[in-house]
Amino acid sequence: MDTLVALAIAAIVGIFFVRGYLKSLKKQEEQARASAAKGTLFSDGPKSQHPHIDTAWCLGCGGCTSVCPEGDVLAMIGGKAAIVNGHKCIGHALCADACPVGAITMVLASPAMAADMPRLTPEYETSLENLFIVGELGGLALIKNAVNQGRDCVDTIAARITAHGTAQTASDVFDVLIVGAGPAGISASLRAIEHKLNYVTLERDEVGGTVAKYPRQKLVMTSPVEFPMYGKFKKTELSKEALLAFWDVVLNRADFNVRTGEKVEDIKKGADGVFTVVTVNNQYRARAVVLALGRTGTPRKLGVKGEELPKVMYRLIEADHYANKQILVIGGGDSAVEAAMGLAFQAGNKVTLSYRQAAFARIKERNSQRIEDSIRKGKVNVLFNSKPVEFTQTSVVLDVDGMRREIENDFVWIFAGGTPPNDFLKKIGVGFGARDLSLDTSQEVKHTADSGKQLAEAAATAR
Repeated sequence: MDTLVALAIAAIVGIFFVRGYLKSLKKQEEQARASAAKGTLFSDGPKSQHPHIDTAWCLGCGGCTSVCPEGDVLAMIGGKAAIVNGHKCIGHALCADACPVGAITMVLASPAMAADMPRLTPEYETSLENLFIVGELGGLALIKNAVNQGRDCVDTIAARITAHGTAQTASDVFDVLIVGAGPAGISASLRAIEHKLNYVTLERDEVGGTVAKYPRQKLVMTSPVEFPMYGKFKKTELSKEALLAFWDVVLNRADFNVRTGEKVEDIKKGADGVFTVVTVNNQYRARAVVLALGRTGTPRKLGVKGEELPKVMYRLIEADHYANKQILVIGGGDSAVEAAMGLAFQAGNKVTLSYRQAAFARIKERNSQRIEDSIRKGKVNVLFNSKPVEFTQTSVVLDVDGMRREIENDFVWIFAGGTPPNDFLKKIGVGFGARDLSLDTSQEVKHTADSGKQLAEAAATAR
């Protein structure tokens, strides 16, 4: 009798926990479906690298859904991992590393989604042989990815030079010319030094590229990476200042051949396969070219009346230079949110963040949590469904849900993204859009069929 009672109690307790577990799974799946619906609302899908899940191999362990720093890119639906916010993916690839059965691989977006991206091979080579694109310009964010691509790209170039010999057509021809001295360009430069290549790096501004223009103390790296000539950089979090200081130490060497103030205006490839790179001041020749330009290019303007006023700016470097001010920040991405929060925590500032959408959809998970906390504490006033109509010396006029609102204002920061250098890339002959292999195959089959038909007709005529 006692045994039956014990078994009944055990069964009841077991049912209680199983029921709670199933209820928890159901709640998680409801949240995942809601997140997926939100992702569909704000985006048509991933535009660059993103995870592909082989559901036949997926065990449903959920490990991949919890490792991504960007939040709910993946979620569990129907007992399987699924992409719910593919547009948030910026290429960490931690989900693929976390999968115990290898069911996740990182793939490129469809040709339609990548139509405004340069077409690259797995070696980062463009449609022009020996002209490479690395870093964010190729479609992947993250300093880690830029460093890895810059390093691997120069490995490819060095291997080709070794395979084809080192003889040059002229003494003034570099083995490789690198355009840009940001994360990808610095990594490529250091790798060129390791391979003892004859190289030069051109930078239109200052060494550090876009990183040098980030706000002070911005967190720029969240995972370890291997730097050429240094080895594994094991810090899991790194600020802008710490990264620039590290680069300064590594680059303070006699063989780091960088020339600043050199804006590239044209690149031409000669019949001999040698590139001529034209800058504002000089011309350079090289057997291979690596473009590490970044993707932001020139800050995008809104075309709003008064935008030319000195108080309207597009980059924030030192938030602590502004105190006791009425400030408007425009934008809904990470840069806008981080700038708004940075300015809001300076003494006496009153910060308003204007965003044209109904909710934030593209910001990192940690920024989403921080901005919600800032709104709750009254540090930042966020106006969704709003856009600027006019900037004046002392105020800003906004359209908020179709209603005009004027607020006092001392400074405005606009974070509307940048215009990528696509026109420049097209001018020098770089092809755009991911290759549609099925289309290529059908064209090849058609070409083969046409060739066979022509041969048959020629044979018939000869008879």
